[in-house]
Amino acid sequence: MPFEPLDFYNVDELYSEEEILIRDTARKFVDREVIPISAEHWEAATFPMHLIPKLGELGFLGPFVPARYGGVECSYTIYGLICQELERGDSGIRSFASVQGSLVMYPILKFGSEEQKKEYLPRLATGELVGCFGLTEPDHGSDPGGMITRARKDGDHWVLNGAKMWITNGTMSDIAVVWAKDEKDTIRGFIVHKEDKGFSAPEQKHKVSLRESVTSELVLEDVRIPLDRELPNTSGLKSPLMCLTSARYGIAWGAAGVLQGVLDEAVQYAKERVMFDKPIASFQITQAKLADMATNLTCMQLMLQRLGRLADAGTMKHYQVSMAKRYCVNAALEGARTARSILGANGITLEYQTIRHMCNLESVQTYEGTYEIHTLILGEQLTGIGAYR
Repeated sequence: MPFEPLDFYNVDELYSEEEILIRDTARKFVDREVIPISAEHWEAATFPMHLIPKLGELGFLGPFVPARYGGVECSYTIYGLICQELERGDSGIRSFASVQGSLVMYPILKFGSEEQKKEYLPRLATGELVGCFGLTEPDHGSDPGGMITRARKDGDHWVLNGAKMWITNGTMSDIAVVWAKDEKDTIRGFIVHKEDKGFSAPEQKHKVSLRESVTSELVLEDVRIPLDRELPNTSGLKSPLMCLTSARYGIAWGAAGVLQGVLDEAVQYAKERVMFDKPIASFQITQAKLADMATNLTCMQLMLQRLGRLADAGTMKHYQVSMAKRYCVNAALEGARTARSILGANGITLEYQTIRHMCNLESVQTYEGTYEIHTLILGEQLTGIGAYR
């Protein structure tokens, strides 16, 4: 039976037939291909590589990319709905798609040369190539402008030196979009190939979150790349931050998918679990927990639908995305914790999805701007004062 999430305010009525059709296609894919295998892959800390060409075939990798470059040229609202469904399966699957689309294909589309677009985008769209995004450094997480990775010109090559940390897809990537400072301290973007001498991407192990995802370090030791692998149209730190805005947009939608899933699981469990001779769904505290989760989900659905329309109109602002990422992920995390409490001791097993989502969201709360950083972005927008400077 197809999954039917709570839609308390009939938000589906605000979407077009095409948007519902593509969302439902993603929903069926997640129900059929992702959810049945996610607990196993999460426990084993492996990524289901066989899903990559399927994601490409369905057009879920960089779906906003123009058709002439291999994309399906859909709206940002549709991209959001796809992210929502993928993360209902697992944050690791949505993270893979977000990095491929928003952090690899987007910068090549936005800042790349025509030759780079033609060379990389069609193969990234099908999943023939996998990419990653190298911005965060071991000592410079929330302050990417403090990066120490350097790029210097040497004849007809750039030479890159430095390290990046917490890189989704890194070890399994064919290319990496890496950001580094040149001799004038200007931040530039570069396309590094996995076979480039001096480049390595060791996987980071022993995670208790995002286990169905490959997380890596990127090491660059005198990596020489030809000049034509620089992204020619970048403009300092603003360029990678634009990529992050696109990624954060998808993350906010994904959080709604998580809350849909854990709320549904909590409701079904509460109606079936009998304690003191009656289902725990009949207890007032349980009903209060479910009511709070449902209210947060409804707020998310309305916020994200509006955010999608702003994105499609080209009027979406970065601080609007910050509000959505901050609110949606935090509410989803709190909802997953609440659902875990309703499931009781059973909630700590992978027989149920809630504990997996709860652990994953601890990472989602942190990456692409922590809850605290987005709080300060909103504070600056409200007051005109940048508290983190």
